[in-house]
Amino acid sequence: MRVTAIAHAGRRITTCASPIVGLLLSTSIAGASACSFEPQGTGRIADVIDIRTLRMTDGAEIRLAGIEPAIGWSSTTALTALIPDGDVALHGDSDTPDRYGRQSAFIFVETDGPPLQVRLLRAGAALASGTVPDGACATELAAAEAEARRLKTGIWSGNGVIKNAAIPGDIQAELGRFVVVEGRVLSVREAGATTYLNFGRRWTRDFAVSISRRMVTAFAGAGITLKSLERRRIRVRGWVESRGGPRIEARHVGQIEVVGDQ
Repeated sequence: MRVTAIAHAGRRITTCASPIVGLLLSTSIAGASACSFEPQGTGRIADVIDIRTLRMTDGAEIRLAGIEPAIGWSSTTALTALIPDGDVALHGDSDTPDRYGRQSAFIFVETDGPPLQVRLLRAGAALASGTVPDGACATELAAAEAEARRLKTGIWSGNGVIKNAAIPGDIQAELGRFVVVEGRVLSVREAGATTYLNFGRRWTRDFAVSISRRMVTAFAGAGITLKSLERRRIRVRGWVESRGGPRIEARHVGQIEVVGDQ
């Protein structure tokens, strides 16, 4: 007998089996991935809700950690094709559901293979979120996305996935959505408890990235001095907000990537 335990809306749902076998299964499946965090249990997928959300046979909803959907790409074909008939293993740094009752996890479907997230990124079916705090896992996800971008796979087969920071209107049009923006930082300015990476001179129109003071230490720990980003070409990812011009708040170091020298 195997016991599968999955957090759902603050409670644990169990189905038949042995806890030892379940733990061994989840550990062996995730063995080769940098994203193999603590085992959260095993289960069987019943339905694909969207490109980053699954429903298990016991009714629990699982949010795929570390990825976000790309603008204009709503197909779930790639994810559906990766769903096995048997059980999957869930790994994560927390099994506490979000406010919608969804558990965030990395899902593994075969021994020593990468999680579903890496497979989706390699297929060009999603974007790395840049929000995974573990450096090795974040690197694995970023490399998978970069591979798809290099091979022009999936969403990368066309143009427009990465927005140009010099065209703020295109970014503003994606208000409330997750986007990737690339451009050269014109200036780095502090205002109160916030540092702004400005990509233009017009506060009311141009694109900027905001970084709170509490994140400065995290960036410094990653070897990034915010002032050093001035005149550098960077790629930033996150949710578009409107505060005068379009804004992205960098709450995680992985949201910013230097892609060009001064």
